[in-house]
Amino acid sequence: MKRREFIKIASIGTGGMAAMGVLGSTFVQKVVNPRIGEKLGEEFANKRIPTYCEICFWRCAGWAYTNEKGEIWKVIGNEIDPICNGRLCPRGTGGLGAYTDDNRLRTPLIRVEEDGVQKFKEASWDEALDYIADKLRTIAYIHGPETVALFNHGSSGRYMTEFLQAYGSDSSTAPSYAQCRGPREVAFFHTFGDFVNSPEPTDLKNCKCLVLIGYHLGENMHNTQVQEMSMALDNGMKIVTVDPRFSTVAAKSKHWLPIKPATDNALMLAWIHVMIKNGWYDKQYVERYCNGFEQLAKHVEPFTPEWAAEICQLDAQAIIDTAWEMYHASPATIIHPGRHNTWYGDDTQRLRLVAILNALMGSWGRKGGFYFPARATLSRFPRPAFPIPKTTWREALEGDYPLAGMSVSNAIIDRSIPKEGREFTYKAWLVTGCNLPMTIPNTPHTLEAVQHLELLVAIDTMPMDITGWADVVLPECSFLERNDNIRTDQGRVATIALRAPLYPPKYDSKPAYWITRELAHKIGLGRFFPFEDQQSELDWELQQMGSSYAEMMEVGVKVFPRDESELFLKEGIDHRFNTPSGKIELYATGFIPYGFDPLPSYVKHEEPAEGYYRLNYGRAPMHTFGRTANNPYLFDLMEENTLWVNPTIAAKSNIHAGQSVWLENQDGIVSSFPITVRITERIGNDSVYMVHGFGHADKRLKRAFGRGISDTELITRVHVDPLMGGTGMRGNFVKFILSDPKKVEV
Repeated sequence: MKRREFIKIASIGTGGMAAMGVLGSTFVQKVVNPRIGEKLGEEFANKRIPTYCEICFWRCAGWAYTNEKGEIWKVIGNEIDPICNGRLCPRGTGGLGAYTDDNRLRTPLIRVEEDGVQKFKEASWDEALDYIADKLRTIAYIHGPETVALFNHGSSGRYMTEFLQAYGSDSSTAPSYAQCRGPREVAFFHTFGDFVNSPEPTDLKNCKCLVLIGYHLGENMHNTQVQEMSMALDNGMKIVTVDPRFSTVAAKSKHWLPIKPATDNALMLAWIHVMIKNGWYDKQYVERYCNGFEQLAKHVEPFTPEWAAEICQLDAQAIIDTAWEMYHASPATIIHPGRHNTWYGDDTQRLRLVAILNALMGSWGRKGGFYFPARATLSRFPRPAFPIPKTTWREALEGDYPLAGMSVSNAIIDRSIPKEGREFTYKAWLVTGCNLPMTIPNTPHTLEAVQHLELLVAIDTMPMDITGWADVVLPECSFLERNDNIRTDQGRVATIALRAPLYPPKYDSKPAYWITRELAHKIGLGRFFPFEDQQSELDWELQQMGSSYAEMMEVGVKVFPRDESELFLKEGIDHRFNTPSGKIELYATGFIPYGFDPLPSYVKHEEPAEGYYRLNYGRAPMHTFGRTANNPYLFDLMEENTLWVNPTIAAKSNIHAGQSVWLENQDGIVSSFPITVRITERIGNDSVYMVHGFGHADKRLKRAFGRGISDTELITRVHVDPLMGGTGMRGNFVKFILSDPKKVEV
């Protein structure tokens, strides 16, 4: 028997404890705490508390309300928050579902084996944390604390990261780095000497030309940017959309370039060729601030628009016209760096071309381009220095991915599998807010690593797929039931925002701060968590800024104004960038010591075999990855994904609109569930498209189970970026299966 079997069905920890009352179509529900068996009444009536949203990483500040009966009522935007401007997106207003979801995890669970069958048993918090502490002490003694890794996503990840550092490991990773934004961070840092970070410092409201390359702004609901894009469109901004799919934003664009997938580098090289040949670039900006222009000009000489047109299946004149559109609007031109940048394995170099284009337009540090963001700095209460790991995350890479700026999630997974000649292997994972089987590509490889672990702990609000593989499952309460660290995200101005609990934790769930502190005390690390409760720690931090917890409960958000001149470069004044040359590096000298090309080129990528189509995927404005598919309110807005298929492909494959099909990828992996076909000319005849985050396999997610297809399940061919470890996921191809290939019990 395997060390771990996937535990498919368990009423314990979700719906098997005291019921919550029937969910209606309104945003109200009786407030009952089954753990203590009492209704929460008058003291919760007409209550308003500050919060910031946890449904996506944008973390808009808001107010959560109860009604006159003490029932949860609504969440609205905080009017003084410049990140949301008082308006929440559908995910934010539907965030109440994180609290009301009746499929939530309710009590700690420990994996046991009875009569040869693995199952979960309910446990007390003391029992669950003692189990984890004993395992961690044993692993530290035998293998060293550095063999424990943390996968984290969301606000509460900070506390587990600090616990891991106190324990003696620095292998804390956010999958969003290697599976999403890492290539752009490396590319922009080695061009401008600055990271992009989040929210992106794009001056969209003053932009005159916005270029979106495979970035579905509007479907990917990033609140501030969508608001500012709408404002700029009203003011005459032109959009250039490069996408094989006619996305929502393509419909609002002056130019839509339906590019052949995997040829983006060819298009951008041709744009640069046209700009330099015709003098369509900001000459004064390039001369004052940039380094390597001569090398770039020589490098792009062969990359004519005619050359790119044949590769990209575009019109050469369209390439020229869009290059002019960018130059005509410069420096108020943004070639957007996007977010999900891990496509084909050469992604850092692709994002280098994006950075170079912005430099030629003179948009970095210019109005209508990119501003220099501000961020509030919190003081941390003095505590002991963290121990230095014997093996750091970078040393564990054994020389791979030398430009990675933080720990690489897929590398941790790979190095959790014993291999001959490998000196270092991870022995345990702590996973908080990350559903790894639906997040990390090549799921079989992830599950192989799981079988070699001596401990796997999953901390989550919901019974996601990863919880079915865990040794211990710890139920975290929703963001409406807890404090979290003070929000200090970057923006035009520095801000801070408070998240406070609307109610006590429901069921037997707990906040991450409490979980972390209790575990630290059990393992002898309590000195790293000196406060008795989180509110006291937050109050101390706020007082160092001249505020207090009491003040923030009243206002929710504090804004620290700055002069607009601080947002941009001072015209006519030299500026030293944080690069080896002190200038914007069109020719990336930082790549040379590691053997990487300082100038990007075009590399041809593989094509689908006959009968196969490239698998493309994206986002929907009402869902966040796979985290919200079971949210009762967001589920009502979108229950499952559909498969976009071009009419030519549909006719050739003998499929029709509304038909259910299964998909099989190039490695013989067949989707666990079917998906409904949507026939549309909004996608080309060499690809199919679906929204990411569906096809959940855990039956405890009663709404989301079996709804649509998980694209991650079909992404088994991964092209890893050698510069920073990003997982290129768009080199997978699928064919249609028209009848049920296996018996699936639903």
